[in-house]
Amino acid sequence: MNKRVIVDIDVHHALKSSDELLPFLPRTWHNEWKAMGVIPAHYYSLIGAYRKDAYPESGPPGSDPALMKKQLLDENGIDYAILTTDAINISVYYNPDYANAVAAAYNEWTAGYWLPEDSRFKGSILINNSDPVAAVKEIHRWGDHPDMVQIVMPSASRTLYGQRIFHPIYEAAEQYGLPIAIHPTAEGRGIAPEPTNAGYPTRYMEWHAGLSLSYIAHLISLVCEGVFEKFPGFKLIGMEGGISWLPNVIWTLDNHYKSLRSSVPWLTKYPSEYIINQVYLTTQPLEEPEKKEYFLQILEMIHAEKTLLYSSDYPHWDFDAPKTVELSLPKHLRVPVMGETALQLFGLKRPVGKEAAE
Repeated sequence: MNKRVIVDIDVHHALKSSDELLPFLPRTWHNEWKAMGVIPAHYYSLIGAYRKDAYPESGPPGSDPALMKKQLLDENGIDYAILTTDAINISVYYNPDYANAVAAAYNEWTAGYWLPEDSRFKGSILINNSDPVAAVKEIHRWGDHPDMVQIVMPSASRTLYGQRIFHPIYEAAEQYGLPIAIHPTAEGRGIAPEPTNAGYPTRYMEWHAGLSLSYIAHLISLVCEGVFEKFPGFKLIGMEGGISWLPNVIWTLDNHYKSLRSSVPWLTKYPSEYIINQVYLTTQPLEEPEKKEYFLQILEMIHAEKTLLYSSDYPHWDFDAPKTVELSLPKHLRVPVMGETALQLFGLKRPVGKEAAE
């Protein structure tokens, strides 16, 4: 048995079919749900979206708890899997009332169907952040649930996440000690603006290679608008956006702060101090530079012992197994990155037989 704790913080569970959500969704929305789902399709991927071996006998990948337990948890020795749904993009749906109802239904479905399947499964509170009042109500509805351990929303948004319209969401998250994880794939869809400042990419490869762009914009906004100062207990997780962009943001913000701090008088310390203590990134995907030492330097630059969390992105095609990630990390980072940091962040109990350090 692997004595290290392994926490996978990005696992996409899915409905077997759209009908599976109907018992949790008000009848008013049934026809729209069957016709529209979460949000219309986006860029076409030539290689598909999922691992070929992740398809159960019926339903899409991620829809069978038994297969997920066997293929992800048991085969990889994973102690906890944070379920992030396949519906994160609901926040950019055109109709906020529909989006609120779907988010609430997904939370009921996750808590009622998935969490009882295995104590290793932990849930994420899905919100429609385009309606902050409703989002806060949903957080209050689930905030005390012992197995709902984070809040999840898309990196795509009508406006930057530092702006004050979103502050009540961060206040509620801080109240319950729940980190907020943002996840890509909705950029340029629904009510979200273009994926880049220069317009729409032509193909999937371009779009997928630029996923970090929205993270950069949101993080700069969150720092400069004083969110981390206003809510010192608030924690942000940037999922699936890479890590190599973060040093540039840290250095640029710190440098600008020296000259322009009068424009952000609410900040009481350098931007880097907020980021290193309140922001986390995930290992999927990790950059693969031509020289190993470049990657090690990036890990040092982002203070990976404090800021980096393991994620597999199961059941997607670019899934990263724990062993693959472990072997890419220097030995001193394997314990914190693979699970120790996540145990503390999510307030998870240490699994029996798992040591705190090597």
